[in-house]
Amino acid sequence: MENDDYKGLVEDKKPKPNYIKNCLWAFLIGGLICTFGQVIHDYIEGKFALTHLEATNATTLVMIFIGALLTGIGVYDLIGKRAGAGSIIPITGFANSIVAPAMEFKREGYVLGVGSKMFTVAGPVLVYGITSSVIVGLIYYFV
Repeated sequence: MENDDYKGLVEDKKPKPNYIKNCLWAFLIGGLICTFGQVIHDYIEGKFALTHLEATNATTLVMIFIGALLTGIGVYDLIGKRAGAGSIIPITGFANSIVAPAMEFKREGYVLGVGSKMFTVAGPVLVYGITSSVIVGLIYYFV
């Protein structure tokens, strides 16, 4: 069997993804995560008599903690398998992208394993996010 024939056979046998179903799952799970975040925000804002901005900051911290905790106990991976991008887009996905590599390389030690691998996925996001915010802040300050 030639190389091209084999590639054609593989393409014929490979399961085709159901894009509509995947999009619906991503929309539903992502929406549930965001709705849960809004419920937490409203609870914090009402219960602790915080301003809207203070409650937003507290909600962000709570959602990051929940995402990291669910990643640590292995639940967030199960959610991610079903939801796809719906679990990556909210702030909980950012927490997952930091905690998952750290857990994977824990056996290599805390410095060379956890410390060096923790920001492999989230590192570029942090670098570009912080850099762009500094540039925008400088432009705002001088203009």
